[in-house]
Amino acid sequence: MSSITVAPEKAEGIKSDDKLVIFASSLGTVFEWYDFYIYGTLSVILAAKFFAGVNPSAAFIFTLLAFAAGFAVRPFGALVFGRLGDLVGRKYTFLVTMTLMGIGTFFIGLLPTYESWGIAAPIALIGLRLVQGLALGGEYGGAATYVAEHAPAGKRGFYTSWIQTTATLGLFMALLLILGIRSWTGEAAFVGAGNDGVSFLGLTFGAWRIPFLLSAVLLLVSIWIRLKLAESPAFLRMKAEGKTSKAPLTEAFGNWPNAKIAILALFGATAGEAVVWYGGQFYALFFLTQTIKVDAIPAQVMIVIALAIGTPFFVFFGWLSDKIGRKPIMLAGFLLAVITYMPGSPINIWKGITHFANPALEKALATAPVTVVADPSECSFQFKMTGTEKFTTSCDVAKSTLVARSVNYQNEAAAKGTATVVKVGDQTISTTAPDFAKQLGDAITKHGYPAKADPNQINSVMTVLLLTILVLYVTMVYGPIAAWLVEMFPTRIRYSGLSLPYHIGNGWFGGFLPATVFAIVAATGDIYSGLWYPVVIAAMSFVVALFFLPETYKRDLREFH
Repeated sequence: MSSITVAPEKAEGIKSDDKLVIFASSLGTVFEWYDFYIYGTLSVILAAKFFAGVNPSAAFIFTLLAFAAGFAVRPFGALVFGRLGDLVGRKYTFLVTMTLMGIGTFFIGLLPTYESWGIAAPIALIGLRLVQGLALGGEYGGAATYVAEHAPAGKRGFYTSWIQTTATLGLFMALLLILGIRSWTGEAAFVGAGNDGVSFLGLTFGAWRIPFLLSAVLLLVSIWIRLKLAESPAFLRMKAEGKTSKAPLTEAFGNWPNAKIAILALFGATAGEAVVWYGGQFYALFFLTQTIKVDAIPAQVMIVIALAIGTPFFVFFGWLSDKIGRKPIMLAGFLLAVITYMPGSPINIWKGITHFANPALEKALATAPVTVVADPSECSFQFKMTGTEKFTTSCDVAKSTLVARSVNYQNEAAAKGTATVVKVGDQTISTTAPDFAKQLGDAITKHGYPAKADPNQINSVMTVLLLTILVLYVTMVYGPIAAWLVEMFPTRIRYSGLSLPYHIGNGWFGGFLPATVFAIVAATGDIYSGLWYPVVIAAMSFVVALFFLPETYKRDLREFH
């Protein structure tokens, strides 16, 4: 990395005009995140509407993969728009990404379902998710760069932390709006079951489409906001001096010193930050609703409350990183996540959530262990990527039934050719029984496994407390990261340089977390086994950051070469 030798920046107060553009930039980014996250919030409904041709478990995983498809292309958006931002400026790139995001979201709200279009419906859905992903890939790097280049010395962590709140605020906004519409219309009209729905201009449709359609209004507001933005002063100064990069991608990633920074930033910062972030926000919601069977509305309410409590800490940790550095705060966040996510940890926070949100399930798991005794050659993963495989062997039928009820099971090998039996407590059920599924369901219920969490048994206060702790981990690793990434790259390639590692980390390591964790759980039958994914990634980032990434909070941004 080239050393920074320019004269020190002055710790001046930020001008009122700069405060306005920072606010405008942050608000526009909130709208983009809202657009992106309403898909994830409504994933269960979208699974039924667009992936109706496969079994429910596979449909839900496919919906998560479609959710992740938007993340998969984010690095490509980072390359395209990062280059554009370093060549022509930050402001105009904002306008393009905002327009693409709004259009993609709006058309999801208009898209016919599988029932009307068949296989064309999920294909079109994934295509629109790709458009959203490309747009978001160009958004964050520009917003972080733009705000940092307006901020005075010694306050970059504080000012960029407002950008860091936008993702959570976007999720908060999505959840709050969906809860409001859901309560207003009722569940049947919201889902669009049968002939139920809301009517407008003679059309009747499921109210789940409304949050997508509202993005048209947000798009107009956002474009108006972005048109008022001035260009970054650092970019204008660099352009006036003729020091802009003519080939920012080549300079950022074809030059080993800069490429090395990008690689270390990926594995030492953004990958770990991503799994902690998506674990603490998105997987928390999936875990509540899909794994421990809490109804959607109370689960979303608890997540909203946790987000509301935790969000100010993005700004707090951004501010603190200006005082003590970016690195120690992020290392602490990684370490805490590893310790409390680890499945075998005595302080596993997810087991605590099960304890307070569905104590009946926790009790059943402890007192009525389930064992699948089967010929190992008949057992396969509970999910296949093509979605066309049928779980027809006796082992697969038994395991898929258990996974659907969130029942942990252990495997015990049987002699080759032996029919699979399931032991539930002191009861043994053979898959050869003509009413095997009913017998197994009755046994599971008899031994205390609940079909869903009992609302009267949910300790909402303690559940929200644990969810808030997860959000606090997110604020620790996400609050300082924008300033840290900005300070790693010189101005001439900053947009491109930080965007790619950020979006590979968040788009691939983070975006695929819900689908990966859910698939691991479906394959193993252990509701906590999928947590090894974020544990391993966060531990890797802790080690890489500790030994290979520099502290940067005292660096001068006025570096052009």
